[in-house]
Amino acid sequence: MFFKKRIALIPVISLLAVGCHQNKKSNTLTDSTQANQPVAAVDTVPQKMVLIKGGSFMMGTSDPAFPDAAPVHKVTVSSFMMDEHEVTNSEFEEFVKATNYQTVAERPLNQADFPGVPAENLVPGSGVFTPTAQPVDLADPMQWWKYVNGASWQHPFGPQSSITGKPNDPVVHISYTDAAAYAKWAGKRLPTEAEWEYAAQGGKGQQKYYWGNELKPGGKWAANIYQGNFPNANTKEDGFEGVAPVKSFAPNGYGLYDMEGNVWEWCNDFYRADYYKNSTALNPHGPKDSYDAEEPNTVKRVQRGGSFLCSDQYCIRYRAGSRAKGEINSASNNLGFRCVKSKIN
Repeated sequence: MFFKKRIALIPVISLLAVGCHQNKKSNTLTDSTQANQPVAAVDTVPQKMVLIKGGSFMMGTSDPAFPDAAPVHKVTVSSFMMDEHEVTNSEFEEFVKATNYQTVAERPLNQADFPGVPAENLVPGSGVFTPTAQPVDLADPMQWWKYVNGASWQHPFGPQSSITGKPNDPVVHISYTDAAAYAKWAGKRLPTEAEWEYAAQGGKGQQKYYWGNELKPGGKWAANIYQGNFPNANTKEDGFEGVAPVKSFAPNGYGLYDMEGNVWEWCNDFYRADYYKNSTALNPHGPKDSYDAEEPNTVKRVQRGGSFLCSDQYCIRYRAGSRAKGEINSASNNLGFRCVKSKIN
């Protein structure tokens, strides 16, 4: 996910988020249930954290498609606890009920932040993936990303949509600011980028995908990603068009679910493309500040793992070792998070 600030279409408000970087130069999704199956309320999955024992691993990738994930370097992390799955609608709802928290996507917009935009257009909302009607040139993500007034974690596709009956779907439309607020309330924190990648490898070391070197091991999809022609013809081969309820796919070697695909996950690290050249070897926490040459005045944090919109045709940053970045107050319907906690001996 490469999100810019939050607004500014032509001439009205729009998503300044442009989706996942391509690495080369209104029919919205309506639900997240398995294809051809009815929507049904399900019990909330138990909240659980998994102990990830500390150790050393090789971080990053030598794939030339990801220059900001080089060089591959040895890192050692201490033991920590990690949520076994992405934070769900049900879990986030508990936080909101306890604190009356309002996500960034739900907050009124300050006209001073958007000079030249008419006041009547400054309506809270968020980015929603909207499939195109036909194949399009993939150079312009604004063809499938729309800023939808009223879209938020409670209304993923706009005011007429709802998360009712979907307590186990990962919560979406979550900015870094929102994720950090939840983590603090829960007595947890967001993972460092090093912790996230170490956990995603699942003890297997470096491979093309976090689950292995085959895209479809045993002829089966191992994660919720995009199949078909992007962005107009999703074949839903893996059983899902949008987000999948957490724990829909097999866990990795550490017992963690959806470390690849489903929704992008925030890390705590500031984003810098050159950080791996200067990273410390023991428990790195990222650079001291953010810098992205594409938007030098925008504060960004690292995102990891890809989403249901990733595939080898377009968004390839779901592959192992790759990185993404997002402006801290931007969100979309494929962006969520999970938390960690430092292990207390």
